[in-house]
Amino acid sequence: MTPLRIPNRTARQMWLHAQGLGGTPTGALDLPKLIHDLGFVQLDSIQVVARAHHHILWSRNQNYREPMLDRLLGKDRAIFEHFTHDASVLPMEFLPMWRRQFRRMQAKLDKQGWLKNLPDASERAKIKERIAREGALSTKAFDTKIEGPKAMWSRPPHKRALDYMWFSGDLATCHRRNFTKFYNLPERVFSDHLREVDMADEDQVTWLCDAALDRMAFGAPGDVQRFWDATERSEVQTWCDARTDIVPVQIEASSGDWIDAIAVPDIEARLARLTPATSRLRILNPFDPVIRDRNRLSRLFGFDYRVEMFVPEAKRIWGYYVFPILEGDRFVGRIDLKADRKASTLTVKNLWHEPGVRWTFKRQDKLDAELTRLARFVGVERILR
Repeated sequence: MTPLRIPNRTARQMWLHAQGLGGTPTGALDLPKLIHDLGFVQLDSIQVVARAHHHILWSRNQNYREPMLDRLLGKDRAIFEHFTHDASVLPMEFLPMWRRQFRRMQAKLDKQGWLKNLPDASERAKIKERIAREGALSTKAFDTKIEGPKAMWSRPPHKRALDYMWFSGDLATCHRRNFTKFYNLPERVFSDHLREVDMADEDQVTWLCDAALDRMAFGAPGDVQRFWDATERSEVQTWCDARTDIVPVQIEASSGDWIDAIAVPDIEARLARLTPATSRLRILNPFDPVIRDRNRLSRLFGFDYRVEMFVPEAKRIWGYYVFPILEGDRFVGRIDLKADRKASTLTVKNLWHEPGVRWTFKRQDKLDAELTRLARFVGVERILR
């Protein structure tokens, strides 16, 4: 079969629509559907302006407000927390297809030597017994201390035990309070009918690959693997070889090169109904799913981006936490922002235009409008430049 060729701009627009950034971020908000369509939303504790998970959702519908996600997790039980490429929330109905990921993460931690620095099985059982007796507990309810020198990611023994049991599915996130995680028994968080579903591992892999490609529209097998980071590359290749309905395509990269890829079976129908991306300018979070896969980002948009918070200050090119600026289907700049909720200010610390982008008055007006919307979202009154 001759591969279907998809020009670069069309590919960019299709990717943005697939990930909820192609349309204007207005209208009625269906938060469970939004998260379902994205597949997952990454969690992050850093709050330079807003925490990543809140910013990601607000970027797609600006009727979103921060308490909504907490209710969905802690009260409605419509989502659950676990590990994709990082800590994330996923739709609760995905639980049966995520069971192997619990086992997979436990095996990965065992291979990394976690058991050497964990409280033993009997001590971990005591932690579970205490949660069974007292209800959901956070790490603050325990008092073991770090022994020896403290490194950046050092955690006390009880925290490592709680995390290990969370990764393996022996505990589940019940709710969060000021982003502090509360652990509970999985049977108190996950419904019986979902916990009792027994899906073979190969069926879970098939679902994960199908669901990833559906949410990307097109991609190389490596893109499919990185989407959830819940499969091995060899598993994705086996899935790819077995599928007879996925469509071979060639995607034009921002460089002008044509790259072999695969696409969803209905790719031609998606192309036929594709509309241009909204011309609205948006300030995206550094952990936005459209940004996260740096290979795909660079390939499609010619936009080279990295989060520099873990880069020594003297070696940073841009700054600690710099936000990409998307206008239509093009990244036009980067902006360094800081919100101070006590002082009720949003400060623009720096702004950079991408090479070849002419910063017109109209574009500046769009940026000013987005800053005003962002300030309203985080609840501050003044924008300082």
